Amino acid sequence: MNRAWTYIISKELSPEQLQAIREAGEDFVKGWTAHEQQLTGHFSIEGNRIIVVKVNEDVHGASGCSIDKLTRFVKQLESTFSIELMNRLLVAYKNNNAISVVHSSKIKELLAEGKITEDTLVYNTSLSNQEELQNWEQPLKKTWLSKYLIAS
Repeated sequence: MNRAWTYIISKELSPEQLQAIREAGEDFVKGWTAHEQQLTGHFSIEGNRIIVVKVNEDVHGASGCSIDKLTRFVKQLESTFSIELMNRLLVAYKNNNAISVVHSSKIKELLAEGKITEDTLVYNTSLSNQEELQNWEQPLKKTWLSKYLIAS
């Protein structure tokens, strides 16, 4: 079973910055270990706005120390690229064929302006495994953000 972590990139980055992050991520997973055992990991950037890190736990499971290494790596990316990745109040949603990112406090305003609707696809970045990742696009009305529909 693949375990997964997702991180929303807080702002748009240049193609060069995205490539640098991609290369750093690929290097990280190549050297990622748990209790001195090599993990089988994968790093990708979806829609230029969401980082996805996966590990195949059928080979070796991620442990506390390996998750700490991932967290340190993500914090390093934040510092190097002046971005937020650990902010769980960021919301990524499908906007035509792209991914847009806003702070959750802006959802009510976007609904009122008609820029998003109850059917707008939102990315569930609180997932923890490959199965959830396969179904991570959910209509806003089926997410925790649905509380803003009543107030809009």
